[in-house]
Amino acid sequence: MALLEIRNLHAKVAGPGGREILKGVDLTIEPGQIHAIMGKNGSGKSTLCQVLAGRETYEVTEGEIIYDGKDLLELDAEERAREGLFLGFQYPVEIPGVSTSYFLKAAVNAIRKHRNEKELDAVEFLTLVKSKMKLLEMDSSFMNRAVNEGFSGGEKKRNEIFQMAVINPRLALLDETDSGLDIDALRVVANGVNAVKKADPDKTILLVTHYQRLLNYIVPDFVHVMIDGRIVKSGGKELALELEERGYEWIEEPVAAK
Repeated sequence: MALLEIRNLHAKVAGPGGREILKGVDLTIEPGQIHAIMGKNGSGKSTLCQVLAGRETYEVTEGEIIYDGKDLLELDAEERAREGLFLGFQYPVEIPGVSTSYFLKAAVNAIRKHRNEKELDAVEFLTLVKSKMKLLEMDSSFMNRAVNEGFSGGEKKRNEIFQMAVINPRLALLDETDSGLDIDALRVVANGVNAVKKADPDKTILLVTHYQRLLNYIVPDFVHVMIDGRIVKSGGKELALELEERGYEWIEEPVAAK
């Protein structure tokens, strides 16, 4: 059974007169797969991730989203997170005064409580964190710092991958995780994603990116091109290479002609 099935999804900016952004998205993702969505600015890529995560800034007007057999649109954002969805933001937010350790322990135990599992005590949580830090080759000082406060762009993105590793979602939505990263920071973040995936082959990932360069490091099973709120072309990793070479114009022209 598919982990995520999106059927004819339409969504607009919430509020009267809100602009329609998603105009009939269809997408099916099986457990353990990596899917990449590419497209120009304004094509709807980030909106799709935020709609999936339950952001209230968008309103679904048509279509359905089935996640693990459940109607995702019936769940609020917190319920979706507890059900195993994780959103990595394009611009990770700072949370002054809240340590990464406190934030992650609260998140992990909220999910465990939702699953009727025993909450982790301080020792058990520390053991979990140490194993993930070793996996991602991270320094323990991250745990004592306020969430993303004073972090560089690369540190913020790496911290999000660390959060993903600790929280252990079923479906990770990574929204332009390569945005603003130089080549060294990109390699570090991509290595982190790959380490998490290698440790848990059933991890399912939806990547949103503008550029093929991220896919040099995180190899997708499928690549989808989004134009004007719809997925108009899908293929394997070779599609990303073709986009790098030819741009989007060769896809846009047939779409505009319809």
